Amino acid sequence: MKSWFSLADSVRGNVFGREVYLRAIVEFSNVCNKKCNYCGLRAPNSNVNRYRMDVDSIVASACQAAEAGARTIVLQSGDDFSYSTLQIEEIIRRIKDSYDVAVTLSLGDRSIGEYEHWFNCGADRCLIKLETTAPDIYAKIRCGEKFHDRITLLRSVQEIGYEVGSGIIVGLPDYSVEQLADDLIFLAGLELDMLAAGPFVPHPETPFSSSVSGDINLSFRFTALARLLSPFSNIPATSALDSFDPEGRAKGLLRGCNVIMPSVTPVARRGDYNIYPGKNSISVDVTDTISRAEELIRSLDFVPSATKGSVRRMNNVE
Repeated sequence: MKSWFSLADSVRGNVFGREVYLRAIVEFSNVCNKKCNYCGLRAPNSNVNRYRMDVDSIVASACQAAEAGARTIVLQSGDDFSYSTLQIEEIIRRIKDSYDVAVTLSLGDRSIGEYEHWFNCGADRCLIKLETTAPDIYAKIRCGEKFHDRITLLRSVQEIGYEVGSGIIVGLPDYSVEQLADDLIFLAGLELDMLAAGPFVPHPETPFSSSVSGDINLSFRFTALARLLSPFSNIPATSALDSFDPEGRAKGLLRGCNVIMPSVTPVARRGDYNIYPGKNSISVDVTDTISRAEELIRSLDFVPSATKGSVRRMNNVE
């Protein structure tokens, strides 16, 4: 009888062949107004070297990544409302006018009106992470915020027309295997275009600093089962895996995942986007970052995809 990992790998192969999609992330601001208890960028952390990239620098980083071969650009920041609706529009339009790439937004709790405007400006995808589907745990890790509000935002951007990604953190404090099973079922029911799960890594500058780390093997099992329940969803081998095992992302790709998401944030800023210890620990330029990601993919006998990697390609998009 095949293991879950073998079954997940078989399903991934049946759906995606040998292709692995590469999403290049520009982390353009580490300023955040949230107080999330698990995240190193939380607003009360005064030990973070805060930065904001200007519009030209953001566009330049995105275009460098596209020139190096990335077909998806992820624009990611903390919940930083200093960037206006029109500034984000300008970034989207300039990237899309320069290269044939998909643009993904990971900007947090911006308004539905803004997300609809940016979709009309050419943004393709949106990431709205949940971190947990348990309302009580959600309120605890996000300092009283309501799970209902977050899931309403997620469903609203789906209705706008975005390809939507979400996911959870495996091994948060007070978590149980039963809760992870509930997460799997809940996420599968959302019919997500991307579904992510990585192990919890305690950050020393957060209230969860002394909490026990997540279990990488449990994380692998979660994504393998997610592949079986959501065969057409894009599932990344997250960077958090490499914090536990230098070959963590490689193992993830062999166990049902089909996406990797390297940071192409400028080297001078990359290490300051420190959500958890070990993130962005390798500082090489954008071209080398993309090349290393492609080398990893090829070393596993996969092929770096030349497409944008839309789930809707199954319906003749690509």
